[in-house]
Formats: sequence, C-alpha cells, structure tokens
Amino acid sequence: MGSFDGLRALVTGGASGIGLATARLLASQGARVAILDLAQAPPDGFTACLQADIGDDASVTAAVGSAINTLGGLDILVNNAGTGAQGGIADNSDDEWHRVWDINVVGLVRVTRAALPALRSSPDAAIVNVSSIAATAGLPQRALYSATKGAVLSLTRAMAADLLPEGIRVNAVSPGTADTPWVTRLLEQAPDPAAEHAALAARQPHGRLVSADEVAAAVAYLASSAAGSTTGTSLAVDGGMDALRLRKDG
Repeated sequence: MGSFDGLRALVTGGASGIGLATARLLASQGARVAILDLAQAPPDGFTACLQADIGDDASVTAAVGSAINTLGGLDILVNNAGTGAQGGIADNSDDEWHRVWDINVVGLVRVTRAALPALRSSPDAAIVNVSSIAATAGLPQRALYSATKGAVLSLTRAMAADLLPEGIRVNAVSPGTADTPWVTRLLEQAPDPAAEHAALAARQPHGRLVSADEVAAAVAYLASSAAGSTTGTSLAVDGGMDALRLRKDG
C-alpha cells in the first residue's frame, strides 16, 4: 500500500524537472495525479495532463476545474510552476518584473484560489509551495527571482495561518540549485559551462547540485499524513547552503 493510496493530487509545472519528479513519486505511491503545465507535449502515465498558462486566470480556472472533475476531487496541491530571472536590481525592466511576479507569485494564487473549494472538502488536504534558497540567502544576479521566491515563502506562512482552521495544511520546500532543465539552459549559455557547473556545485556545502528526486521526496513528505502536525514551515533541500557555515581547509 502506497503512502498516497486513494488520494488525488494536482502538480503545476509537472511536465519537467522538480514537478515531473514529484508527480511521478506521488503516482508511484498510489496517488491519482493530474499535472498542469504550459508544455504542449506533456508526459504520459498520469490521470490527467492539462495545458494551462498560470499567468492567465481564465486558463487556470478551466484547467484546475477540469483536473478536479477528472480526479473526482482534490487532496494535494503542489504549486511548483514558475519561471526564472537573472540580473541585479537595475538589470530588468518594469515589464519583466511584472511578468515574473505574475507567474511566480500571482500564478500560485490563481491556482490555489481555483483549487480551494475542492481542498476544503478533503479530510487530507495539503498544499506544498516550491520556494527556493533564493528566498533566504542573498545570491548574486538573482534580484527579481529572489524577490518572487521570498514572496512565496511569506505567502506560504500567511496561507497556513488562514487555512489551518479549515483543515488545510500549507508548507513549502526551498531547494538549493537543482539539476533541472532551467539550470541546464543557464549552464549552456555560460562562456564556460563546465566551470559554471563546478561553481554552482561548490557553493552548496555538500558539493553538488540538488537532484529533482530529492526535492520531490521532500514535497511528498510534507503532503503526506506523516507530516500531519507540520504546517507553515519550509523544508530546505539545499545541501546545507542556508544553514551551514563550513570552515575551509587552511
């Protein structure tokens, strides 16, 4: 018997990276899983795969409604979908700030708002938001991205306070630099991809990139009954980057 037998889950950004790893893990443990993604060629093997733009409320409302109808309800929502951004405080235009904020923060709000009626009817309701190490550690050339992920972390706590009386737990995971398609694309754009990969790995105390499967395992724990007394918190999956200060030899 899997940990999620009989439960129904919706994973946004589920076509690749952390979202796909999470959807696969939940399904392997018995959940019926719907994924929502902008991708036009979603992966097979799930109860439903829906295309939607989380930057558009009508698209989100229709897709989430379809997912809930197909699943017959909803117990778990994983807000993973998002986009990246590079640059310091002066490097992005107003339009880019609004675009990234609209996806990473307001997009999460749109999905959650559409899913809430179904979650309120579940005795096992849990929401897991995907934040980032960028929410708690100052990273170079990540001003816009960090601002949105900091908002996701704060929003997680506010949501937890609001929804706990209704029996809905809300938590976050905060990955370090993960081995995902987005990071791969960044590395490919670097003048020396191998050197950039080594630098990203070295800044995490355990000396490597975080795997998507490791983040998925954290998401699954927070969504499970094993975390029944856990709400309003963030679980760091960052190789110790946020909390540890290791002494260099010499």
